[in-house]
Amino acid sequence: MPSQLARFTDRCVDLSQNAVIGKPASAIKKGDGGYADWVIISIHCLREYLNQPYRRLLDILYEMPGIAAKLGLSVDQLPDFTTVCTRKQDLKMRIWRVLLRLSVSLHELGDVQAIDATGFKRHQASRHYVLRVGYNFDDIKTTALVDCDTSVILDIHCSMKQPHDTHVGRQVLMRNLAQLTTITADKSYDWDVLRHELRDIGIRPVIKHREFYALDKAHNARHDENVYHRRSIVEAIFFALKHRFGETLRARTWFGQFRELVLKAAVRNIEQAVKL
Repeated sequence: MPSQLARFTDRCVDLSQNAVIGKPASAIKKGDGGYADWVIISIHCLREYLNQPYRRLLDILYEMPGIAAKLGLSVDQLPDFTTVCTRKQDLKMRIWRVLLRLSVSLHELGDVQAIDATGFKRHQASRHYVLRVGYNFDDIKTTALVDCDTSVILDIHCSMKQPHDTHVGRQVLMRNLAQLTTITADKSYDWDVLRHELRDIGIRPVIKHREFYALDKAHNARHDENVYHRRSIVEAIFFALKHRFGETLRARTWFGQFRELVLKAAVRNIEQAVKL
């Protein structure tokens, strides 16, 4: 039976090839072509999975010809670690989001989904860079939409600012309507406009009201508490992500940090699939 690492690599290669535009190119093309995008994506998935720096990861792969062969390469054809690092910045965010969406397709989703937010720490940047890009906070606000039955991360939203949860929540939910049945969230997502939109589409919102009036308390009393409390699964997933990959992001740039978070979510989804 193939090892878990081999199964993970097979999944990564398959999803990475489907994430790129058009027919997947050859793994390596001499001259102008260089390494195919799907090879670079797969190597980055392996980097997160094995939790190794670029240089050490390529050293490990050099001693693993079977894994290198799954990438369509011999160990002598593996890219330099600087190439892997540089090419990540060239790949558009769209590809990483498609990879995350494809990783969700490995699982059979349940009937309850949940949304919540947390913060991931950034590497300390220079004062000049902070002023140039307009950093306002030490953490990246990260909103995750998850499936409560499978613990799969359906979507990730990242922000360097501190937008209100209701507006971020609406943006995330509206782009994942096809995967939603019942959505549960805490009081920070209390917005009647969002509730009405979800109901009109046929999605059941279980979102607590902030209790300003007696009517708000009455609304909350009508909620199914067993469904509502399943939102705590999001917090468990955030804990698992930080425990598995660390709570400090490695990338230095804000766009690199966004890509890193989406990649971590995709890798976790694939890892959960190959464990089954």
